[in-house]
Amino acid sequence: MPSHHQLPLSRRGFLMASAGAGVALGLGAVPALAVGRPHPPFGRYGSPSARLTPLTLYVDPRGRGDVTTVQAAVTAATGAGYTLVIAPGVYRETVTAGVTDPATGQLTPAASEMTWIGASENPCDVVIVYDNANGTRKPDGSGTYGTSGSATTLIRTDGFTARRITFANDWLRADHPDITGTQAVAIKVQGDRSAFFDCRFLGHQDTLYADSFALGVFARQYYARCYVEGDVDFVFGRATAVYDHCHFRTLNRTGLATAPYGFVFAPSTAVANPRGYLVTRSRVSSQAPDTYYKLARPWVPGSDTTARPMLTVRDTVLGPGIDAVAPYTNMSDTYPWQSQRFAEYRDSGPGAVISVPENRPQLTPAEAGLHTPAAYLGDWNPGAEALR
Repeated sequence: MPSHHQLPLSRRGFLMASAGAGVALGLGAVPALAVGRPHPPFGRYGSPSARLTPLTLYVDPRGRGDVTTVQAAVTAATGAGYTLVIAPGVYRETVTAGVTDPATGQLTPAASEMTWIGASENPCDVVIVYDNANGTRKPDGSGTYGTSGSATTLIRTDGFTARRITFANDWLRADHPDITGTQAVAIKVQGDRSAFFDCRFLGHQDTLYADSFALGVFARQYYARCYVEGDVDFVFGRATAVYDHCHFRTLNRTGLATAPYGFVFAPSTAVANPRGYLVTRSRVSSQAPDTYYKLARPWVPGSDTTARPMLTVRDTVLGPGIDAVAPYTNMSDTYPWQSQRFAEYRDSGPGAVISVPENRPQLTPAEAGLHTPAAYLGDWNPGAEALR
């Protein structure tokens, strides 16, 4: 995504402030442990000596599991249906889930239907993080990573589920003033039937890349009770993605003199796809001054100039950080937002006030009936809450 925050704690400090941050974000806290009681690293999910199933693998950075890194566990999961139980810790690594057949270039069934579980019940305690950016040079001297290559975690498999995990990219602009490619992806998700429950996604620009394998592939993704933060286009891509009861947080950018500081959503939906991004029963808050963020802008990438980005935001609370007068803007004047598929329905909050109606397309009640999680996900039910 094209380039154009500053937390009270540094990004790395914020990641380490796990339990307290979890309470502040409304994601729950770890129950206090009795003094002197040993803390089982995998909680109620068994252990290598008491495996829940033969396809359960245990990850613990202190060596009490099968392996000490998430990537090692993914590599060891040589077939479909594995579950990774991940003990509390900060896993500073890049992770790729999904195997490509070198002969055909197609994904193989290995690693499909995989589940990752944060063992502590608190997503703040299990953090997968790295710090590559678009403009970061590769160690082998072959160039820079690019936006997709910057991803800390890459999900290239169908049927993926994650529960109570933080996915982060802690690359900071201030640390690298010489780099202009400031996109730094926390996670890129390409598979169909990808579900995330009670997860956190932390970054700045291009935090959550909800995408698909190819232009003609309509990947369905579901995010429930998740927290996502960033500044520029920090939820973007061409997937059919439902964000249900999620919290989107825009960051402050004291290095900029004027608004806008950034954009929450930047969908790039293929023109043939009848379903893009659906945000429902969620909220958008901000650390930045009031009105300094746009709700969305359409991304029409050079690789798909026929894209017609789609975003529906309904039954969602938009805080004062969103510019209510002009919540949408263009990424390129060649593709004006008014020609895309942007709409709202029954939103509330200061950022949802309709003062200039032509700037806020609204669905009718009949149209809103077509924009529900069940309509977007079709025959896939990732959980009972998806169809409420």
